[in-house]
Amino acid sequence: MSKIVKRPAVFLDRDGTINEQMGYINHLSRFVLLPGIAAAIRLLNECDIPVFVVTNQSGLARGYFPPSLLDEVHRKMTEMLAAEGARVDGIYICPHHPEAKEEQYRLDCDCRKPKPGLFIRAALEHNIDLGASYVVGDRWSDLKAADVCGATGILVLSGYGRGDRDYIGPSQEIQPTHVAEDLVEAVNWIISSLEMKKS
Repeated sequence: MSKIVKRPAVFLDRDGTINEQMGYINHLSRFVLLPGIAAAIRLLNECDIPVFVVTNQSGLARGYFPPSLLDEVHRKMTEMLAAEGARVDGIYICPHHPEAKEEQYRLDCDCRKPKPGLFIRAALEHNIDLGASYVVGDRWSDLKAADVCGATGILVLSGYGRGDRDYIGPSQEIQPTHVAEDLVEAVNWIISSLEMKKS
């Protein structure tokens, strides 16, 4: 019986990494893809590297928007990517917050980044090797999640990234393995990194 080989994947934060950071996306019109995002994700697709979006969405817990809007936003994101030949293999959402206004979301969960719950779930559902994977985001919570998972953490300077690098990062024990200007640069680095591991 042949052993199933686990694959590395790329886990992407959403706000500030894929789309413009606008605080809470509380209306569909506020969802705007950053330049080059579809091309970067398409490159991962062409290299047969699974791509997952992992996002904290406490705006649901705070009552800023309904679940239906989150569905609309992700439908729009999927359609915009598809229009340029790109796709994500899964979208994983944490809607919780310990101080949520909405009781159903008031939970100290294991899925809100930097906790690893969503990453573990994706890995189990898609046969992913977390230790060989990459986490890309614009916040230190993404880097901390990568560390907990044993993955490689990459900070992008889009969204909150530049400010986090300058004002949050210096006091942090956990540091990014790589700092990229944006997702396009991060993806190119990831692909080079994976090719080096193969050689």
